[in-house]
Amino acid sequence: MEISFKGKNIIVTGAGQGIGRAICVRLAEYGANVIAVSKTEANLKSLKDQVSVETVCVDLGQWDAARNAIQKAIKNKPIHGLVNNAAIAQLEPFLDAKPESFDTSFNINVKSALNMSQIVAKNMIGNKLKGSIVNISSQASKAGLVNHAIYCATKGALDALSRAMTLELGPHNIRVNCVNPTVIMTEMGKLGWSDPARAEPMLQKIPLRRFGEVSEVVDGVMYLLSDRSSMITGAAIPIDGGFLAC
Repeated sequence: MEISFKGKNIIVTGAGQGIGRAICVRLAEYGANVIAVSKTEANLKSLKDQVSVETVCVDLGQWDAARNAIQKAIKNKPIHGLVNNAAIAQLEPFLDAKPESFDTSFNINVKSALNMSQIVAKNMIGNKLKGSIVNISSQASKAGLVNHAIYCATKGALDALSRAMTLELGPHNIRVNCVNPTVIMTEMGKLGWSDPARAEPMLQKIPLRRFGEVSEVVDGVMYLLSDRSSMITGAAIPIDGGFLAC
């Protein structure tokens, strides 16, 4: 299945490393004009050295600063797609979960997606474009994981936000979907699952008996951003090796 984003402007948050970086690289390979957003200047520089992208360095946890930076970057520029990938994982036992961990996690994992999506959706509506927003969620939105109480809550909220966005943005020909990966061994993935004692029980719950590859998440995102998925909206697509079937 051939996919091309030639001539399309697409924003990716959390673009400096891991899944977000890989999404940027693939989009550029498929002809997109990529606007890569990260709070880490060094990561954006190394990404720009690797592939042709426009970069925006801003902390998405700062509502007004992020809003101003993105609005400036897309001024007079139609936006065709958005990938809300930026996220953090603060792993704590439920009984020890801290209020500051809750606030920080929801600020980045949910509130920033709301902020970016508002800006982009208004741009799409103003330019009368058919658009696609893809939110990077997790199997943790559907299944509880030990020491992941706050993270699970943020991803459940992101799925719910996406469903509500689907209803309100659909009449404007804007599609909203989630991808919900299992453990992907990025730096964030290694934080929770590099210990074999923890990894093995999780692997036993995945029918394919392996964790996911970054490229497998990227494939799903490309499909949902593209016109090949033109009748898919409001979906949360597991990329989990069958974990949620168990």
